[in-house]
Amino acid sequence: MDPSTCLDGLSPERRASMLAAAYEIRECYRVLEKAGINLVGEVLRGQGEFVELEHYPRDDVFDSETHAQYYYHTHRDGELEHGHFHLFLRAGGMPSGSCPLDYPQASDVWPAGDEALGHLVAISMDGWGYPIGLFCTNRWVTAEAWYPAEQMIAMLDCFAIDHAFPNWALNRWLTAMLKLYRPQVESLIRQRDQVVAEWQARDPSADVFEDRHLEITGYLPIDVKALTLALEAAALK
Repeated sequence: MDPSTCLDGLSPERRASMLAAAYEIRECYRVLEKAGINLVGEVLRGQGEFVELEHYPRDDVFDSETHAQYYYHTHRDGELEHGHFHLFLRAGGMPSGSCPLDYPQASDVWPAGDEALGHLVAISMDGWGYPIGLFCTNRWVTAEAWYPAEQMIAMLDCFAIDHAFPNWALNRWLTAMLKLYRPQVESLIRQRDQVVAEWQARDPSADVFEDRHLEITGYLPIDVKALTLALEAAALK
């Protein structure tokens, strides 16, 4: 079964939450398409020439109440992907008790204090401005503090961008995407830690988090329409 649409083992409450998020996403698409614009176009609007590796919008998008943060950029070659959103949560918005991994052999300084952000997931986008995949990364990719998987999963409910910059529909869409794909994101985060642990076991004294040979720890192609249809069908049973 396609893991991106598999609903096995999910509670009715979880499925209902996911379906509500799917309808929120559908509404975001509706209002954007009505104006002849799209998600990627809105995050790049007014930002000048699109330059590889630059963050868009400049200085990222941040919600001072939730401490959620994101940016869009591109740095990987690919025929299907135009770029991707990186989603973060800063320390001020994390659940009580969240603490970065104690990692003595770190060869780079990890961000600390309120700057100790954690990377939740990345959303890959096609050239038409629609999502095509989810992925997690090694620490060096996002310069984050590294939180264990279960702590990261507990942070997912805390992510929300509740303002209108650079576009209200875009921010609502990002918030809803984490709800719609919550089970899949949880799996990607757990896979992330498993992959890192396997790489670390090959050389226990090395700083695995700075290993440029390990960039993407897991990738999942997605189809929002297919998952929405699966959720609607499940709701009728």
